[in-house]
Amino acid sequence: MTVKILFVLAVNFAYLAVKGNLVDGDQTFSIDYKNNCFLKDGKPFQYISGSIHYSRIPHYYWKDRLVKMYMAGLNAVQIYVPWNFHEPVKGEYNFSGDRDLVHFLDLANQTGLLVILRPGPYICAEWEMGGLPAWLLETPNILLRSSDTDYLQAVCNWMNILLPKVKPWLYSNKGNIISVQVENEYGSYHACDYNYMRTLRTIFRSFLGADTLLFTTDGDTERALSCGSLQGLYATIDFGTDTNITKAFRLQRRFEPHGPLVNSEFYTGWLDHWGEVHAGVDKWNVSKALREMLALGASVNMYMFEGGTNFGYWNGADHDTRFRSVVTSYDYDAPLTEAGDPTEKLLLIRDVIKQFRDVPAGPMPPATPKFAYGFVTLGKVSNYCRRTCWSHLKLQIDSQYYGYMLYRTKLPRELWEPTPLISPLNGVHDRAYVTINGVFQGILERDTALVLKVSGKQGDTMDLLVENMGRVNFGSKINDHKGILGDLLLGSDVLTNWEIYTLDLDGAIAGGWPHSEARRFPPADGRGPPAGPMFYMGTLKSNGVARDTFLQLKDWSKGQVWINGVNLGRYWSSRGPQQSLYVPGPLLSATQPNNITVLELEGAPECPRVLFMDRPHLNRTVGRSGGMRLHRQRSSFA
Repeated sequence: MTVKILFVLAVNFAYLAVKGNLVDGDQTFSIDYKNNCFLKDGKPFQYISGSIHYSRIPHYYWKDRLVKMYMAGLNAVQIYVPWNFHEPVKGEYNFSGDRDLVHFLDLANQTGLLVILRPGPYICAEWEMGGLPAWLLETPNILLRSSDTDYLQAVCNWMNILLPKVKPWLYSNKGNIISVQVENEYGSYHACDYNYMRTLRTIFRSFLGADTLLFTTDGDTERALSCGSLQGLYATIDFGTDTNITKAFRLQRRFEPHGPLVNSEFYTGWLDHWGEVHAGVDKWNVSKALREMLALGASVNMYMFEGGTNFGYWNGADHDTRFRSVVTSYDYDAPLTEAGDPTEKLLLIRDVIKQFRDVPAGPMPPATPKFAYGFVTLGKVSNYCRRTCWSHLKLQIDSQYYGYMLYRTKLPRELWEPTPLISPLNGVHDRAYVTINGVFQGILERDTALVLKVSGKQGDTMDLLVENMGRVNFGSKINDHKGILGDLLLGSDVLTNWEIYTLDLDGAIAGGWPHSEARRFPPADGRGPPAGPMFYMGTLKSNGVARDTFLQLKDWSKGQVWINGVNLGRYWSSRGPQQSLYVPGPLLSATQPNNITVLELEGAPECPRVLFMDRPHLNRTVGRSGGMRLHRQRSSFA
C-alpha cells in the first residue's frame, strides 16, 4: 500500500475519533458467539432479508418495491453499491435520481426495513464488470481485486467518497444499516490475496468504526471460504435449493465455529444469458429450503427478491468456455417480477415467514397497472453508416466505455473474389458489424465468428461498428477490454491506417435526435429494409394513459431501443430468450407524443413495427434449479 493511501486512512480515522463517531449509540447490532445468534439492541435477532438493486429499478418505484417486501414479511433488505454506476468517469460522481443511494436508504428506513450493505468495491451481481469502473483498465497491467498499488489507490479514493455517505445510516448511529460486506465472493477469484483483504478491512474500519459488523460472503466450498474469509470479518456462505443445507452450514462452522448461521445469497431464481433457455427455480423448492433454514435459526437473504432491469448498457457477462452476455431483463424468476409484481412464489414465501415471525397485517399491494398500447409502425431514418448520419451523432475522439464505437479504414487492394476478413487472435470484443461503402457484409463475433468474407474495390471505405456487450463480471477475466484488441487480416494483409471514433448515441438521442430533425430525412423509397445497422423511429401517440408496458420487437434481429431519449437496453429477438423490454410507465407521457428510437444492427422485418403489450415475454421455463451451480462452478477459477 502506498504512503498516500496510509495517510488518507490515518487522517480519516483520526477525524472520526475526534468527532466521537466511534462511540456506540443507543442502538447496537452485534454477534453473540456464546448463543450463536445476532444481537439487536441486546436481544437475539434473526433477519429474513431480500436482495433488491436500486440501480436496476427507477427511483420512482423504490417505495413501491420496498413496501411489497415489507408486507411479504421481510425485516431487512440487502443492497449492492455499483462503483461504476456512481463514478462512470474517473473523478466524476453522481448520487442523484436513480443513483440517490441516501434517498433509497431513507425510504427503506421509513418502510421499517433494516439494510445489509454490500459496497464492494467489487460486487459481481451480473453487473457490468462486477461494478468496477472500466476506466480502471486505462492503467496498463493493473491487477484488479488485489493489493496492486494503482488499484488500491482508486479503491481508497472511492471509499473516501462512499463510506462517509453511508456512515450516518449505520444502526449504531440511529440508522438502519446493520452490517456491511467487505468485497464479495473473493474466494472465487484466482488471486487469493490476503494483503488485499487486510487492506480493505483497514479501510472499512477507518471509515465505519471498530464496532460496525463487517462480513464476507463466499460459495459453499472449502477453497472459496479459505481465500475469501479473514479474521475480523464474519464469514457467511451462499447456496441455493440444490444444496444440502446441513452440509453447507457445517462448512460455515469450520470457519466460524460460533456465531449465527447465515446464507447471504439464497437463490430464489437465476440469471439469463442470450441464446440460452430462460432460467427458473421451482417455488416449492424455494419455500421448503427457506423453512428448513429458518427452523435452524439461520438468518437468510433471498437473492433476488426483485431483480429489476439492466437498463442501458449495465448488463454483465460470464466467460467460462466462451463469452456469454447477460440479457437486459434481470427478472431472475424472483418473488417480485421485473416490473415489481407479486408472484405465487412470493405468497408461498410469506406463508413460510409467518411461521417464524409476525407478518404485517393487510393484503399484499397489487401489481402496478399495465397497458397494451398496441402496434406502432416505425419509419427508416438513415443507413447507420452513411456520412449524413455521422454529423448528427457527433463523432468524438475521446474515451468511451460503453455502447458502440466505429473503426474505419480503406481497402488496400482490389477484392475480385470474396476475401476472408479475419480476427486471428479473437480480438473483436464483442461484436463488429461490417460494411463496405455502406453495404452490409456480415458480423465478426467474439469466440464465435472470427472470419467473414468481404468484397470491394481498392480505396473503398470499410466500417466496423463495434458493440460492447457487457464486461465480464465474474471470475478471472474481469479485466475485459473492449473494441478491436488485435490486428485484423484481410487475406494475408494486415489492415492499417484505422480511424477510431466514439459514438455518443445516448447523448444525441437524449437531445432529441433523430425526431427533432425528421424533416431532413428523405421519405421512404418503397424498398424493404436493408441488412445491417439502421436507425428507425416512430411515435407512440398519447391517449391519456401512462402505465407500465412491455415492448416486443417480433421478427426484429438485434439492437437497442430508446423511449423519450431513455435507453431501455438491448433486444436480441433472433437469439432470445428475452422477447420483450420493460417500459416503466413514468417514462411515458399521457399527454404528449412519445418518441421511439430503434437501432437495428442486423436486419429489420419487412414491416418495421413494434408492439406494446401488457405482459412480458421472457420464454419462461420453470424448475431449472440445477443451472445455478453449473454457472458458479464453471466460472469460479477460469
